[in-house]
Amino acid sequence: MASPSRSGAFEVNVEKSVEKFTESISFDHRLYKQDITGSIAHAEMLAEQGIISAEESDLIAHHLREIESEIESGKFEFQMAFEDVHMNIEHALIERIGDVGRKLHTGRSRNDQVSTDQRLWIREQIDSLVGQLVSLQKSLVDFAEREQSTIIPAYTHMQRAQPVLAAHYLLAFCEKFERDRGRLEDCRRRVNQCSLGTAALAGTSLAIDRDLVARKLQFERLVANSLDSSSDRDYVIEFVFCLSLIATHLSTLAEDWIIWSTTEFDFIELPQAFCTGSSIMPQKINPDVMELIRGKTARVIGALQTLFVLTKGLPMSYNRDLQEDKPALFDAYETVSACLDLTNQVVAGSRLKADSIAQGIEQGYLDATSLMEYLIKKGMPQRKAHHLIGTVVRHAMQTGKQLNEIPIEQYREMDADFDEQIYSVLGVENAVAAFVSDGSTAPNKVAQAIEDWKTRLA
Repeated sequence: MASPSRSGAFEVNVEKSVEKFTESISFDHRLYKQDITGSIAHAEMLAEQGIISAEESDLIAHHLREIESEIESGKFEFQMAFEDVHMNIEHALIERIGDVGRKLHTGRSRNDQVSTDQRLWIREQIDSLVGQLVSLQKSLVDFAEREQSTIIPAYTHMQRAQPVLAAHYLLAFCEKFERDRGRLEDCRRRVNQCSLGTAALAGTSLAIDRDLVARKLQFERLVANSLDSSSDRDYVIEFVFCLSLIATHLSTLAEDWIIWSTTEFDFIELPQAFCTGSSIMPQKINPDVMELIRGKTARVIGALQTLFVLTKGLPMSYNRDLQEDKPALFDAYETVSACLDLTNQVVAGSRLKADSIAQGIEQGYLDATSLMEYLIKKGMPQRKAHHLIGTVVRHAMQTGKQLNEIPIEQYREMDADFDEQIYSVLGVENAVAAFVSDGSTAPNKVAQAIEDWKTRLA
């Protein structure tokens, strides 16, 4: 049987090479559930509008559910000759119920059908990703609570900058992933619009009820313009953009922990079940999972680039180029979902090497900014204090001392404003204790943030 997409206008069959080149069933078969859900809602609407009978609608729905069951059990054979998931399912339906099956496509096109399927699929994946992000945030909060008193050096330009609580660092990722959740939920509003019934590009002269279909499929509202509907892939691009940012945040965490797991840093012990060895060096325990999370971020960002390039030159309305959005969409989602799952497990199984961190924590003059701010609180202008503490640090470097090891007499030789109270802010513990601003690494602020996150994620 020829593909239902080829009308009587064709005098010859399609070339086998064209059939192979134009098929999308090899990747869009995963939309089968959404395609069947949308088709059943469409058939029910056609019946309620009197375009087909209720008996015909029931027969269509019964056999579509039967086809769905066969697909899920592996008994259904997708055929390249029928191009895509839509035509494969429609062909199977027509084989079973004849002309009644041929009525299903009344008042719609594959253009609005695929858009509807994608919207239903993306909506489902957004809900799944939000759940994965929450799970990862919970693991980060648990880790933060376990490491609430551990102080680590924080870096700018990969140079030691100031001391922070490890919990503060871990909660920073909770904030990033919270923004990711918010972006996904906001994206969902634009995804969750019904395009079914806009047909090929102009709508239809049949008295369909698009609002009824939208309610059946739990869409929030209709896509308002049929031309826009057939050409629009903004919702795909926006979703993959959200995925790209999630992947970027995962890559940042992976990059830090890859560095931290080195002998040179020795800050963290990753779970060995998520590390691999070397084929030649028996001592190696490599952070390959984290390296691949970092690496796979390039794939996700590449998918976003693919979608932009795919759509940037298209004229208004549907073009077959849009078939190529699905490999990028599916791959980006599956990559990020897998990365989220693995990161969650790595976070849950890792531990900070507090003793190793503590051995070197005073290196790098992490308390210099706290000393500067002590002078500011005493009335010294910031720029003067900044310059003065730079002089103090240079002296410390030349004498091989930490700031809290310099005698007060030497401090007073550098400036008369120094007094014995400076030692209350020197050393990393005192420096951390000196923080007071909201959102800072102040111990009481971090403790409250942990409790707030536990409440928000409960």
